[in-house]
Amino acid sequence: MAKKPPLLVFAAPAKINLYLHVTGRRDDGYHQLDSLIAFAGVHDALTFAPADRLDLRIDGPCAGPLNTERDNLVLDAAHGLAKIAGIESKAAIGLTKRLPVASGMGGGSADAAATIRGLCRLWNLNPAAGEIKTLALGLGADVPVCLYGKAAFVGGIGTDITPAPALPPCSIVLVNGGQGLATPAVFAARDGDFSTPGRFGYPPADAAELAAILATRRNDLSAPALRLMPTIKTVLDAIEATDKVLLARMTGSGATCFGLFAEPGQAAAAALTLGRAHPDWWIKAASLESDISHLSKTR
Repeated sequence: MAKKPPLLVFAAPAKINLYLHVTGRRDDGYHQLDSLIAFAGVHDALTFAPADRLDLRIDGPCAGPLNTERDNLVLDAAHGLAKIAGIESKAAIGLTKRLPVASGMGGGSADAAATIRGLCRLWNLNPAAGEIKTLALGLGADVPVCLYGKAAFVGGIGTDITPAPALPPCSIVLVNGGQGLATPAVFAARDGDFSTPGRFGYPPADAAELAAILATRRNDLSAPALRLMPTIKTVLDAIEATDKVLLARMTGSGATCFGLFAEPGQAAAAALTLGRAHPDWWIKAASLESDISHLSKTR
């Protein structure tokens, strides 16, 4: 009896914009950004196994909105990678969706990046870096940094990825009030001047120093997001009221916000407090991850 191939399991962690500056707009309409991106220890999970055709099955607490969508970045990533390799896209893919959809945490982009990594392993592929970069950017502006999988400064429209200085151990609480916010709408609502880059070249000594650095930066998409969805301010105010919080900020284009904490116990306590006051919100305490390479396994 033939031995069953091992199941490959890859995590797709939430992407966290620790700051996000809009630095310009190109002639083609795309905005140029400067952002420090890290990841959270809360994630979607994808499994990959051999199959006679391409099949995607979605489950998990946040799967609902995806089950009615015709297009899916996981399938787009699989077809795109197979095209690069000149092979048929055959695999059984499982997606356990734990991150809210349209929440500013790059969930779909993280899923696409995990799909590229997982199928490269399953199909024993080693595509040229340029081909993978083109594929990733074609799937979405956040896919390249999710594929990079380490804390980085990201510029341009997502193509300029520069390693960030080492980040100190930190914990975060992620909070979503239960509503999604479309990124194009947030950019369309933005007005005012552009910002300068906020990059720094030294490793913060601890969470408090990281928070102090970030406090001199901002998320330029917060103002338009709040105009479109005023309840984001309610979320931010609730996070800011928790004990020991060092910084509260919206990530990405919204609507998820995060609180930065020095210790895991502080984040867990804050999540418990927030959950008691707002049982209908999506709330998770997690580590702030600078490298997600360990979040994959074979079983």
